[in-house]
Amino acid sequence: MSMNINFFRVEVVPHDPNWREVFTTESKQIALALSENLVAVHHIGSTAIPQIHAKPIIDILVEVKDITKVDEQSSAIEALGYEAMGEYGISGRRYFRKHNQAGIRTHHIHTFEVGSQQIERHLAFRDYMIAHPEDAQKYSELKRELAKKYPDNIESYMDGKDGFIKEMDIKAAQWRALQIGR
Repeated sequence: MSMNINFFRVEVVPHDPNWREVFTTESKQIALALSENLVAVHHIGSTAIPQIHAKPIIDILVEVKDITKVDEQSSAIEALGYEAMGEYGISGRRYFRKHNQAGIRTHHIHTFEVGSQQIERHLAFRDYMIAHPEDAQKYSELKRELAKKYPDNIESYMDGKDGFIKEMDIKAAQWRALQIGR
């Protein structure tokens, strides 16, 4: 009996300035695939935060007018090399992932309908981290420690980040509210 375990090594690497270019190239292809349903494409996650360590996977947040239309458009995303994963544990999301020739994960697309709280949360977190390099460095260090501690266990790695991310989400939301209030 063979078990299909989706194994991947937890690897955290120094920030790579090329990540922005990789995002830009990919975002143009995604924009073409989603055509008139597209509202915006954002670079999120740790690869979008300068000077911090990250798993070398580009996280892309896509805002669309109609999330159900994404299901009809998923073949156009799959044509770019992505695997469609449906909501994948987050209600209202359409999640896609991409691997390179060697089977190593390279990209995630998180698609939400415009107005979703998830969009605001991800953008606030990214912008807060960019504006607060000291918290970004704490996050970087935490990720490096967790990757060392759990090199073969992505679940434990993710669980280890969870408390810090929730704390930063609160700080980011408060910070964002102050920015908007100006």
